[in-house]
Amino acid sequence: MKTIIEPFRIKSVEPVYMTTREERESFIRDAHYNLFGLKSVQVLIDLLTDSGTSAMSSNQWAAIQRGDESYAGSESFFRFYQAVTEIMPFKHVIPTHQGRAAEKILFSVIGGEGKQIPNNTHFDTTRANIEFTGARAVDLVIEEGKNPQLIHPFKGNMDIDALRSFIDETGPENIPCVMLTLTNNSGGGQPVSMQNIRDIRKVCDEFKFPLIFDACRFAENAYFIKIREDGFGDKSVKEICLEIFSYADGCTMSAKKDALVNIGGFLCLNDDDWAAKARNLLILTEGFPTYGGLAGRDLDAIAVGLHEILEEDYLHYRIRSTEYLGEKINAAGVPIVLPVGGHAVYIDAKAMLPHIPTTHFPGQTLAVELYLAGGIRGCEIGSVMFGKSAQMELVRLAIPRRVYTQSHIDYVIEVIIGVYERRNELRGMNIIYQPEVLRHFTCHFKYVDTN
Repeated sequence: MKTIIEPFRIKSVEPVYMTTREERESFIRDAHYNLFGLKSVQVLIDLLTDSGTSAMSSNQWAAIQRGDESYAGSESFFRFYQAVTEIMPFKHVIPTHQGRAAEKILFSVIGGEGKQIPNNTHFDTTRANIEFTGARAVDLVIEEGKNPQLIHPFKGNMDIDALRSFIDETGPENIPCVMLTLTNNSGGGQPVSMQNIRDIRKVCDEFKFPLIFDACRFAENAYFIKIREDGFGDKSVKEICLEIFSYADGCTMSAKKDALVNIGGFLCLNDDDWAAKARNLLILTEGFPTYGGLAGRDLDAIAVGLHEILEEDYLHYRIRSTEYLGEKINAAGVPIVLPVGGHAVYIDAKAMLPHIPTTHFPGQTLAVELYLAGGIRGCEIGSVMFGKSAQMELVRLAIPRRVYTQSHIDYVIEVIIGVYERRNELRGMNIIYQPEVLRHFTCHFKYVDTN
């Protein structure tokens, strides 16, 4: 069937507030042209992130009611632990309040001056937490993953030859682990193939490197393997996930993505020494190891969400509805990262706005204009976020899970096409204030021809 049917019914609604362009001009000016500075009520369709913005199910809300808020040994923790290890059978599961807390703890244990950590592409908080320790984050995505218009089924793959060259140049003793982000968020939400995971595992075995996944969107990656990689069409998503995690020695996880919750995360490890050090840091910064900065009710919601994310009717809807947005705007001429990723559509701002140089941030310019035109909040993934290490100039439209209907997305399509038709009128921006780290969250902008 051509019509995409949401595999759920809506039991509760939240109002959104219609605004005029004049109002939005005032709102964004007061926010210094940084979309992170807007109040949520000033946004009509919020595609800033898919992190923590999911609509929870009735079963998740029911699970919240049975949360055990005991400080130590909570029953909620054991339900959470069982749900995690049924999919990710690691020895140690350490809850944290969100994914970046897991990253902070992990890299505090294994990072430090002189260390270098390769990945397909590190996302913003991963890179920041690595570099905060004095270590270096290195991106080794395949060349196809750097070309937005090129069609390749697994553009998130790591370049194995580049990994070997990196090891030779760096020295194995300076590499505490190899990381792999599933799916590759910075590269357009692109998946990694099972064969690439196997190949990376072989290199890790050769040099005795632990392999750590950034597993935020593991289920979406598994579904892409099912529909795109030979030999997996008849396997269940859970079976594919079990194979994926069989090749890893641990993972960081933001449960705010593929566990369908509004808060939470965890760190999984097999190494006893790493886990002991991580738990000590957890107690210092997050909480006792059986709650780790989360209420018991949140642990129960994660446990249910990890089951629901494996439902293939949901994953088909999730991937297909994201493709729908990408296909419609691309058919109108809007350049996007192809093929469409799992959780978001990425507009190629550099190709759409060739008259704006990267020094004037075409991605930020486009993201602001989408807000002005229709109240849509997206996110720049380019030189603002990554500085000189940016490989592309993108605007990410991340789709919250189970939140927006097809009519919402049709509205987004209309707004994007309208902006595209007058793209030559847009002018670039300059940064007039920035913090020392993660500048995209709080920096201030102005248009290039304003005082």
